[in-house]
Amino acid sequence: MARIELSAGPVEYEDTGGTGTPLVLLHGLVQDGSVWRHVVEELGEEFRCLVPTLPYGSHRVPLKPGAELTPPAMARLIGEFADALELGDDAVFVENDAGRLQQLAAERPDRVGRMVVAGCEAFDNYPPRAGGKMMDAAARIPGGIALLVRILSVRALRRVPGTGFAVMAHRPVPHDLIDRWLEPLLTEPEARAVLVRYLRSARKAEMAEAAEGLRTYDRPALVVWGRQDKMMPPEHGRRLAELLPKSRLVELDDCRTLIPLDRPDGLAAAIREFVAST
Repeated sequence: MARIELSAGPVEYEDTGGTGTPLVLLHGLVQDGSVWRHVVEELGEEFRCLVPTLPYGSHRVPLKPGAELTPPAMARLIGEFADALELGDDAVFVENDAGRLQQLAAERPDRVGRMVVAGCEAFDNYPPRAGGKMMDAAARIPGGIALLVRILSVRALRRVPGTGFAVMAHRPVPHDLIDRWLEPLLTEPEARAVLVRYLRSARKAEMAEAAEGLRTYDRPALVVWGRQDKMMPPEHGRRLAELLPKSRLVELDDCRTLIPLDRPDGLAAAIREFVAST
């Protein structure tokens, strides 16, 4: 893992290198860059895949004291990451689960040359449905996130239908990934504090405001959604595709929110075609 110093502190990232089109692959809360491992296997030889581990609770390097941890600040951090690596207009930003890329594109459209929104928070689905609302509620109770993480650390409980990671994927999320994502939250109070501060600072209207900004985003965009998604409504994918002036929509079967795990083949193929045609 490489490391880069940004305004909020150090951020670790994977860089496959090479001279291909840069792909900046962005994950959601209580995850790290490993959610993209199968997509990187598919695309890593023809593209330069840059996979940061963002400070969403599963990061392993402490941030600077007093770092701003609001969702808009995390959106700006993504732009700062691209600036620091001197990525040009040919870079393609791909986000799954979270909605920070939409906020960045609305605020700094010149920074996001092309973007792929893959099963993300959008419009009024924020926090997103049952899973997101449960995490948001836990963050507002002292010790709530610590308790939730301990529950998720019990492997048998991860498979309970309609809860946690079980609702986010069509196929069971591998235990080794969940173990990896939860480890910092189980062992580091700082990681839990970062997640709590982020969740408590989120505003309900943020994603609707970002959507309004996207109406004037005149760069190429791709919207990819799972047809069986129970957390991010498929109709939101269609609405985003209609909203973005230069967008196209791809819907994938046997797929929920965690598209990089459920359908890495379909997502990689869609990205490949999108880059080639734009």
